[in-house]
Amino acid sequence: MNSSYRLAEELLLAADIQVNGKRDWDFQLHDSRVFAQALARGNLGLGESYMDGEWDCDALDQFFFHLLRNKVQTKIKPSRLLFHYLKNRFFNLQSHRRSWQVGEAHYDIGNDFYKKMLDDRMVYTCGYWKNAENLNQAQEAKLELACQKLGLKPGMRVLDIGCGWGSFIRYAAENYGVKCVGITISREQAKLAEEHCAGLPVEVRLVDYRDMNEPFDRIVSLGMFEHVGPKNHREYMQVVKRCLIPEGLFLLHTIGRNVGDTMPDPFIEKYIFPNGELPSMRHISRASEGLFVVEDVHSFGADYDKTLMAWHANFEAAWPEFKDQYGERFYRMWRYYLLSCAGAFRSRDIQLWQWVLSPKGIIGGYECPR
Repeated sequence: MNSSYRLAEELLLAADIQVNGKRDWDFQLHDSRVFAQALARGNLGLGESYMDGEWDCDALDQFFFHLLRNKVQTKIKPSRLLFHYLKNRFFNLQSHRRSWQVGEAHYDIGNDFYKKMLDDRMVYTCGYWKNAENLNQAQEAKLELACQKLGLKPGMRVLDIGCGWGSFIRYAAENYGVKCVGITISREQAKLAEEHCAGLPVEVRLVDYRDMNEPFDRIVSLGMFEHVGPKNHREYMQVVKRCLIPEGLFLLHTIGRNVGDTMPDPFIEKYIFPNGELPSMRHISRASEGLFVVEDVHSFGADYDKTLMAWHANFEAAWPEFKDQYGERFYRMWRYYLLSCAGAFRSRDIQLWQWVLSPKGIIGGYECPR
């Protein structure tokens, strides 16, 4: 038994995880090199070794819940991720030129695949489960909540930054009589969003947010801010400010981390969302300072656990249709992504926030629906 094995076993036991144990969340080791890779490269080493079949776990979501709830990751200093850290600290990985990479790498992998994994409206952000019993209800409740927080009225002009497959703009146009512009950097999303919104007062544009400069009554962004990056947070808020009328409202829906200026997850950045980086509360408040008044902040990150587990159930059910197209390594990568993120939200290691901002502040105060 080498030193890597002993240290890893000790860290896992502290999180109530046994090596080759019998519980669903226990770690089933197939290759002794796994621990050296995980200690040297953190979640990147752990994730790649899982993709290669070098270890297994019956319940990855529970495994990561135990791991993160006990903050095992804080006890590891991956020696081979220094370049990853420096790259993210000193280079603008989310520049205008690079912003299209995540669309090509993640969102363009296949609309048919996402149709099977997501709800009927194809909402690829956290659902709102307060009174919901299933994924469709949770996603419709989230869209309705966003519309109510924005106080939409017929005839308003609404911008959706990162419109995905058109779920919000379609819902808002159908139910609130507003005119919408949705922007995305994914060609596949733009194509399907146009089909979903046919016949509605909706325009879908394939454009970077930095290129927008026209007035809107309301602006919404659901799950796009994670792709902006700290070096662009201020510019993003400036773009929103120049496009929002003085009496308007902006709703920002984003995943967030508890501590700012830490290293982005290397596995998620390499395999799932290239150049992505989660903001902290401090990132958002600093970026909006002097531009907006914060009217409301709503935290419901625990709902993302339920959303991810629902996506995973859909993914597993549909996988036989896609296994020949994507292959076993993709299957294990995607399973690792969905379930590790579910465990992260369950442990409260990462959060989901909805911020409501106004350029001048609402006279008499803002009343937030829940």
